Amino acid sequence: MVEEREDDKMAGEIVSEPMRRALGDRYLQYALSTITNRALPDARDGLKPVHRRILYAMRGLKLEPGAAFRKCAKIVGEVMGGYHPHGDQAIYDALVRLAQDFSQRYPLVEGQGNFGNIDGDNAAAQRYTEARLMAAAQAMMVGLSEDAVDFRDNYDGSEREPVVLPSAFPNLLANGSSGIAVGMATSIPPHNVHEICDGLLHLIKAPGARVETLVDLIPGPDFPTGGVLIDPPDVIQKAYETGRGSFRLRSKWVVEDLGRGQYQIVVTEIPYQVQKSKLIERIAELVNARKIPILADVRDESAEDIRLVLEPRSRSVDPAQLMESLFRLTDLETRFSLNMNVLIDGRTPVVCGLREVLLAFLSHRQEVLVRRSKHRLEQIAKRLEVLDGYIVAFLNLDRVIEIIRYEDEPKRILMAEFELSDAQAEAILNMRLRNLRKLEEMELRRERDGLIEEQAGLKALIGDDVLQWARVAEEIREIRATFGRSAPGGARRTEIADAPDVEEVSLEAMIEREPVTVVCSEKGWIRALKGHLPLDSELKFKDGDSGRFILHAETTDRLLLAASGGRVFTLDVHKLPGGRGMGEPVRLMIDMANDEAMVALLLHRPGGKILFASSAGDGFVAAEDDLIAQTRSGKQALNLKDGAKMRVCRRIVGDHVAVAGENRKVLIFPVTELPEMTRGKGVRLQKYKDGGLADATTFNLADGLAWLDPAGRTRTETQLDDWLSKRASAGRMAPRGFPRDNRFT
Repeated sequence: MVEEREDDKMAGEIVSEPMRRALGDRYLQYALSTITNRALPDARDGLKPVHRRILYAMRGLKLEPGAAFRKCAKIVGEVMGGYHPHGDQAIYDALVRLAQDFSQRYPLVEGQGNFGNIDGDNAAAQRYTEARLMAAAQAMMVGLSEDAVDFRDNYDGSEREPVVLPSAFPNLLANGSSGIAVGMATSIPPHNVHEICDGLLHLIKAPGARVETLVDLIPGPDFPTGGVLIDPPDVIQKAYETGRGSFRLRSKWVVEDLGRGQYQIVVTEIPYQVQKSKLIERIAELVNARKIPILADVRDESAEDIRLVLEPRSRSVDPAQLMESLFRLTDLETRFSLNMNVLIDGRTPVVCGLREVLLAFLSHRQEVLVRRSKHRLEQIAKRLEVLDGYIVAFLNLDRVIEIIRYEDEPKRILMAEFELSDAQAEAILNMRLRNLRKLEEMELRRERDGLIEEQAGLKALIGDDVLQWARVAEEIREIRATFGRSAPGGARRTEIADAPDVEEVSLEAMIEREPVTVVCSEKGWIRALKGHLPLDSELKFKDGDSGRFILHAETTDRLLLAASGGRVFTLDVHKLPGGRGMGEPVRLMIDMANDEAMVALLLHRPGGKILFASSAGDGFVAAEDDLIAQTRSGKQALNLKDGAKMRVCRRIVGDHVAVAGENRKVLIFPVTELPEMTRGKGVRLQKYKDGGLADATTFNLADGLAWLDPAGRTRTETQLDDWLSKRASAGRMAPRGFPRDNRFT
């Protein structure tokens, strides 16, 4: 009671410590718990605690291969109640994954019922499904009852569970692993067991073997869903050396001849962890959006095997180029990351290379072998002790029977008269009468001789590393024979090949070329109407909105949109919304600031030149090709200061520049006086005392300068000597009839 009162007193105390240290200590504990108990696999058996507990609980339920199936609900309950005090759904999800042949290269659990499929459908509820262990899982637990590994108390001390499994099966590389911890993650692809065993055997013979040699034996991952690995050998080798990298995985496909020059492409294998249903949806979206015009249709004809049928638009389409386009735009090609972050000895997270992972497994197998041998020696010693007692009893059978029949304490007298141990005397007293035969004595002597011989061999094994590695190698060969390429499902599934040398087809080349009329309103709603409509056509706009830009284009063209902030954005015409509605806001397509306004919308012409000018009167010439942007954020073209805005963005169509200021003064000078730049502030176009630049344009001096009068009629001035001067001059008052808004158009 005193202790309880002291505990209560301590529990009621308030401990004061800095917030930073308190949070740091607690978060560190949480992080370490997540790393070691949830996210990272053990390098020795390749399992996380939940998977290890599932297999151990199924062993306790005697669900060996060939045994009757048991309900998954029973298994989950056993795991949750005895070893893993977490949610039943999390445990069941882990159990389901162990049974999925498209998730595990070598499934550890055999399921009966609906365990999900490659389309991404979930498994049935645990009360409807059943499971039992597979041969690979059984091989991982051989030796558990022979002191092969350490055991620890479970969460409440009512049970004992293994810290790690003996794992004769190289599960870490065979089935891979993935997980996200606090501040670190792991991603290990599955590999072929036959190749893993070859690498292990080579490493036993040559412990200092280089990674290049091991990669010759283990050339790359072997995914359960097959596919084609197309990374160069040097990239794969580098990834295995450092333990970090990625693997480029493609679908496997064939061309089926339909006769008369027609064909179809059939995808027979898809990349690992890609859901078939979502893949088909993505391809269908591309077909409907005409982003791959050379593809006409996609069909799913899969049964137990994968069969995705791709129909080309015409028989003239090159199948290799079609597939290259799909590889670029869909998950028919993926990258699987490699990050071999594992727990060494179950405690320390380390990013290991291929050699280090193999050595960790071999070291574990050697330790398991030694511990099992020592345990067997103890069992042999106990049995030899009992056998010696049996032999003494046979040699003095009449006296032993007499003692047992007539003495009140036969055990004590047997021990005293024949110098027997307690265990020997107890064994004699428990012997059955049917064993008192001459033949039984011969069997006992034969058993004793065999055990003495085995004992000598085990002692020699424990004291000699060479013998130990020979035994480990023998066990690895047995695993290779059981699960290697000659076993059912043991052949390599993922093909290793070079990427085909196919000229990639650009998206522009696949877009159907059609005429459209691009319309953009004052408020920035843009659309593309089919055909080339008259530019003065009356079009409908939203209430309070009106037309701003209208131009003829084709679906293969690009548009350049200039904003008042000095940036130029690129729009693909084929991505513009159709003309059935009012279009969409252009700000949804580009990252233009809300406080910026549209200045110009131009059709991109390769090789063209554009004049940029700011309200401050600075400007320069830029090549259109340098303004094309690949992202939504566009490209900064005109640098602005002190509240200036982009005022002019016009294509250069002549040999002279005409500049009009807000002071109604006009200046004309040759285009050659402007520098050509890709980005910058530019140079002074016109000198001002008050105000700034109103407008600028380019024209051919021989044709004269034209503008629109208030009535909408075009006026042309050919006598321009009074306004011709050098760049950066003040200019002269505008010609008679020049618009009051000081703009040329």
